[in-house]
Amino acid sequence: MIPILAILAGAALFLWPALLNGYPLVFIDSVSYLGQTLFPEWPWDKTPVYGAFLHLFHWGWSLWPPVLAQVVILSHLLWLTQRAMRGEATVAGHLLLCGGLAVLTSAPWFAVTLMPDVFAGIAPLCLLLLGFARDRLTLAEAVWLVLLGAVAVAAHLSHLPTALALVVFIGIAARGVVPALRAALPVAIAMGGLVAVNAWATGRPTLSPNGAVFLLARLQADGPAAATIRAHCPRAGWHLCGFVDRLPMDSDTFLWDAQSPPNRTLAGQPIPMGGMRLAPEAQDIIAATLREHPLEVAQAMARNTLMQARMFEVGDTLGNRHLAASARRAVARLPASELEAFDDAAQMRGELPMMAQSLLAPQVPVVLACLALVLVALLRAAWRRDRAVAGMLLGMLVAIAVNAFATGALSLPADRYQARIIWLLPLAAALGLAPRFGAGLTDTERVRARMNTWQTSSSSSPSS
Repeated sequence: MIPILAILAGAALFLWPALLNGYPLVFIDSVSYLGQTLFPEWPWDKTPVYGAFLHLFHWGWSLWPPVLAQVVILSHLLWLTQRAMRGEATVAGHLLLCGGLAVLTSAPWFAVTLMPDVFAGIAPLCLLLLGFARDRLTLAEAVWLVLLGAVAVAAHLSHLPTALALVVFIGIAARGVVPALRAALPVAIAMGGLVAVNAWATGRPTLSPNGAVFLLARLQADGPAAATIRAHCPRAGWHLCGFVDRLPMDSDTFLWDAQSPPNRTLAGQPIPMGGMRLAPEAQDIIAATLREHPLEVAQAMARNTLMQARMFEVGDTLGNRHLAASARRAVARLPASELEAFDDAAQMRGELPMMAQSLLAPQVPVVLACLALVLVALLRAAWRRDRAVAGMLLGMLVAIAVNAFATGALSLPADRYQARIIWLLPLAAALGLAPRFGAGLTDTERVRARMNTWQTSSSSSPSS
């Protein structure tokens, strides 16, 4: 009973941004996930997993239950992580951890936002716990982490590169196939589910039927794909050949502007779902670009990854830009009291960024300080030969780095993409430096230590 109460109390600590706002936070893309069951419609650029997660809790009644579910999931995961890295989870330690993350990091802002962003940090923790701390989990907890990890990975395609990188990392760091296979299980479930859903919906068994369009948008904005199009047109017969003079252009403009090349014919007529229709051509252009401009692509990806790694402020997710035409449409399908609360919230009134400005001020210096503290924690774990803690710490750093690549190099550098996962760095610093129970030993190691102590004392005692 006490752990349950501690987990619920920890969850409550993460709720404060929603309470400050007066309603759960939303983003322009929230409508795409809510609309999957409320309209219903299936956006061509989103997976169906997070929309199903939201509906599991809101049922067309209120958007508060999904937020409550997210903060409880996060708090429980932190309880398990504390046990894995400290040897035991305590009420005081959990409340201190949740309170620190809630006040000093980006975690609470994404935990109360109706977007799959919170799962960007949840997915790595699930895989790392399965890979390095299985002996500190019950069977029920391990099964839960497999299911939660699968949902977290499948909630957004940008989570998949991070998950795959962590599986490889766990196999190397744990020096064994079994830990890697445990971590790979939720990833395999997520990938299998996405392939099955896409096969049913589009007739093509693929992870992402339209994902090539996003990479094309990035590569043409950086220049290499635009050069490929110019070199191959007009003989290639691509739709984009008619727009060579407009390329390169901003990747967001390329994807979403109604007047952009994917969304218009050469005669100026609109193309419904233009991005989706461009996917086969995008695959051909990307293949040619990678073949003909590999160095330029690598340089652009490295540059964008480094840019993304430096961008982790929360502010760009808090405004009301485009919300009236996006998220509000979905909330309007709920009871009138919900729409009224949504309209009265500080975010919709445009007041939330100013209200949050001073509250967000500590986050950047905290992240920078924690980067140094994590290195100290790694040295401490290495000195103690605590492979589980060292693996968890390094794994969180790997997740943060790969996320910067997956979002910056393959999409568009934006503060939101890195802010949603950067709270893993303060988490790593806090648990990496926290006092250990049993010196961070596993249960098996504790038993062996007791046996060695007993054998030593027996051999040193005088014979009868």
